[in-house]
Amino acid sequence: MPAILGLLALVLCSAGIAQKQAVDQRYLDDVKHLTAPQMEGRGDGTKGLTLAARLIEQRYKSLGLEPAGSGSYFQSFSVITGSRMKADNFFHVQNGPAKTALKLNQDFGPLSFSSSGTAHGPVVFAGYGASASEFGYDDYQDLDVKDKIVVVLRYEPSGFAAKHGNIGLTQHSELITKAINARNHGAKAMVIVNGSLGHGEEDLLMQFGSIHGPVNSGILLVQAKNEVVDSWLRAAGKSLAEVQNQINTSTKPASFSLPDNLRLTLKVDIETIRATVNNVLAYLPGETDEYVILGAHYDHLGRGNFDSLAPSQIGQIHPGADDNASGTAGVLELARRLAPMKGKLHRGILFASFAGEELGLLGSAEWVKEPTRPLEKAVAMLNMDMIGRIKDDKIYIGDVGTGSTFQGLLEQAQNKSTFKIDYSPGGPASSDHTSFVTKHIPVLFFFSGLHSDYHKPSDTWDKINAEAAMRLLDLVQNISEKLASAPERPTFLAVVEDKPSSSGSSGSGYGPYFGSIPDFGQVENGVKFSDVKPGSPAAKAGLKGGDVLVQFGDRPIKNLYDFTDALRRSKVGDVVEVKVMREGQPLSVSVTLEQRK
Repeated sequence: MPAILGLLALVLCSAGIAQKQAVDQRYLDDVKHLTAPQMEGRGDGTKGLTLAARLIEQRYKSLGLEPAGSGSYFQSFSVITGSRMKADNFFHVQNGPAKTALKLNQDFGPLSFSSSGTAHGPVVFAGYGASASEFGYDDYQDLDVKDKIVVVLRYEPSGFAAKHGNIGLTQHSELITKAINARNHGAKAMVIVNGSLGHGEEDLLMQFGSIHGPVNSGILLVQAKNEVVDSWLRAAGKSLAEVQNQINTSTKPASFSLPDNLRLTLKVDIETIRATVNNVLAYLPGETDEYVILGAHYDHLGRGNFDSLAPSQIGQIHPGADDNASGTAGVLELARRLAPMKGKLHRGILFASFAGEELGLLGSAEWVKEPTRPLEKAVAMLNMDMIGRIKDDKIYIGDVGTGSTFQGLLEQAQNKSTFKIDYSPGGPASSDHTSFVTKHIPVLFFFSGLHSDYHKPSDTWDKINAEAAMRLLDLVQNISEKLASAPERPTFLAVVEDKPSSSGSSGSGYGPYFGSIPDFGQVENGVKFSDVKPGSPAAKAGLKGGDVLVQFGDRPIKNLYDFTDALRRSKVGDVVEVKVMREGQPLSVSVTLEQRK
């Protein structure tokens, strides 16, 4: 008899292991389907993203979940996915009596975040195009560039490294910083040139769209080859190599106006590319109209863009297995588990698969702006972004401080888990949960950590730890069911950060601390705030969510890049007059910038 019982236990154990392996494989199969070649890396605006949306829709439908989009499972919205060169781009050079037409993509090329338009005028060489007061350096000092065309070198003076502590290039090397600086000094166009090259390097034009920038920088931007620019400088008795060497040797500007008989005429003709994408939403009704949101973004980088961390492989599919097929497959698995509980939980569950996250949290921003269910009935939002590469059983749960009951729920759930959990009261503002925080909805952010395959073609399905991911989903399910069943909903708590985030997306990552949180929805002009951090300089000045920043001191603010550049150039203790548009009306306030603690 004991032998028979032992055999039965062994059979049952083996059956349980086989069943668990089958469930793990089902999760992994979803990741594989989402990263298949026909999904094209699920880039926003691609056919692959549409295929992924249909896959998610069919799964929700097969589980008997209710459509929760705008009359269907979909909530459509428009995004800007990039830009492309149109037919009428040209660059003409008149150097004395000689006239030359430069060849597009051979002698010159526009930058993707250039304005469109035409510029004609005299030329000024402005070194590296840097105004770096912290280094006592300004290429524009005593230089008149108003309504002129400036020529600037890429990168920055070599002496900046020593002054900066030899920790890499500073913000002054960034092309968008140079563009904003030229525009703010009154230039109407900027010509970038590579300058000195390393051994074996070619003088290559940057690939159109490969450099991150705003939709429109407010100035015409092109790159020209070294030999083209050198011919202009030689008309002034100088050479590009000599001037660059002079600046690098002395770490002092060597700017000058080129001869009056040199005139440039250029036209940049760029079209903004827009696409319609879809959030995919399904609902599991509960006994009441309150609900918990389980979400993840399903878009990725497509074939790579400026966000690719493998620039040499742009053009190859970036499958995004961990980022974020892992979270999307997690939502689908939780939908399968919870679907049989229709009408049995006190609160409903909204399953949300967001598009547009990689473009700036646009899908979640669209949903909170145009919610498909009453926003005030949302009890909590649980976001899963990159949960597939759990290592050493360690996971990260962020924003625990945003809900009054979260810590207790998590401690209870952890008792049934083997994970080593790293909790944080706040969290990074780099995923879709941020959109819900700005609407004062408690959130939890589940994350397994960054890795060397992040935003690369090597983020593939075979590296997913399905077994650990499924155990994490057990934890998420436990917390979800408790939130859906608890008599009282958690109260939202604003997390006051002791150390403001170093992320530039918050308007607090560069220079002194300001404390705004941007609305990641795309606006034509200015920076819209979705909220401001409690106790921050912005909050103390009376700024609030919905305000659109259009002026910071004497600097116009057209986009987030302008804002971060203005912060970088400010100092702790500065009292800055800022202008915002509030409900269509201008409002000016004084903001005292504080030290980052």
